[in-house]
Amino acid sequence: MGKILFAEQDGVHVLKFVGEVRLILGPTISTFLEKIESSDNFQSMIIDLSETETIDSTALGLIAKIGICTHEYFDSVASIVSPREDITRVLRSMAMEQVCVVTSEMAPDASSLQELPTEITSEEVMRDQVLDAHKTLMALGDQNFDKFQDLVEGLEYEKEHERSRVKSGLPTSATGT
Repeated sequence: MGKILFAEQDGVHVLKFVGEVRLILGPTISTFLEKIESSDNFQSMIIDLSETETIDSTALGLIAKIGICTHEYFDSVASIVSPREDITRVLRSMAMEQVCVVTSEMAPDASSLQELPTEITSEEVMRDQVLDAHKTLMALGDQNFDKFQDLVEGLEYEKEHERSRVKSGLPTSATGT
């Protein structure tokens, strides 16, 4: 399982993804994104993938959202440090360079990194985060649209189906009742 480390010094925010970065870390990334949007002390964002073993599309979509947020809220471009060729290839194939600078140069020493607490959320919130992350990736390029269109349509159908069940008083997978 993966984890996310964080440090901030003089407005430089560093997020370090360690191990397997998967869907389960989505709520933690989303909570971080909400906090960063209201930051008063922001100079730059570095996303360090130097110790990332694998990363799934949901995490990639949320990282893209961090890049978008960094630009929209702070007029800054986030940097992704990715010394591993396999991870860099995935970043490039997802068109992440449209929202972040991707570099293989190592991040500055981040000995003050602290692990972000893992957030637990409902199945419904998790589905919404997955849906939002993949819509973000789809917006980065046509090739992503083709890759994720079926998934997004399936999740939207599932979401609408859940709403219909709630309105009719039937049990839902989110409530179990």
